[in-house]
Amino acid sequence: MTRRHWAHGRRGALLLAAVVLAVLAGLTVVLTAGRPDEPLSAPSPPVPPSTVPAATTAPELPRVDPVAVEVPRIGAQSTLIPLGLNPDGTLEVPPVSRPMQAGWYALGPTPGESGPAVIVGHVDGNRQKGIFYRLRELVPGDRVLVTRKDGTTLTFVVSHVDRVDKDEFPSGAVYGDTPDPQLRLITCGGSFDRTVHSYRDNIIAYAKLAP
Repeated sequence: MTRRHWAHGRRGALLLAAVVLAVLAGLTVVLTAGRPDEPLSAPSPPVPPSTVPAATTAPELPRVDPVAVEVPRIGAQSTLIPLGLNPDGTLEVPPVSRPMQAGWYALGPTPGESGPAVIVGHVDGNRQKGIFYRLRELVPGDRVLVTRKDGTTLTFVVSHVDRVDKDEFPSGAVYGDTPDPQLRLITCGGSFDRTVHSYRDNIIAYAKLAP
């Protein structure tokens, strides 16, 4: 098995560490991330003070473990298994023998708490498509539904999707503290490098809890 590293974080402090990507020979697995260049745009005309909408941010919720995730646009639906760290400090990943199984980083914020909750899933594995095979197709405004152990379902709204080289994983953007509840969905992407049995890129979807 070949492993690649990716960063992980805890709420309240930014921990920059490597992010693990597991791959079996002939089988492909998940995760790491990237940041595409943002296009420049002309500034918008000023809005009269009386018409400026009030900013809306979803309030933080108590810590409750997530149990399932659904991404309607790409037909992805899975229970969630908790993921921790391997003895070498790298992040665990869901079993490659179950490519449709997603997992969440249990040492970080839970979905609904302030900060970025992280959910990871395979792009493929065991000669099958994985739970996040179509993650790259998400666009701003798409919904991600996370069901929690208390029976509540939270709706997150995608803000943007990044594709980056695994060697340029944006740890701060993915795991850094945020003032509001956010979510990261991570998988592999790009072309497949047969010399190291791994995809060259990572796909990361960024989302915020809907108010």
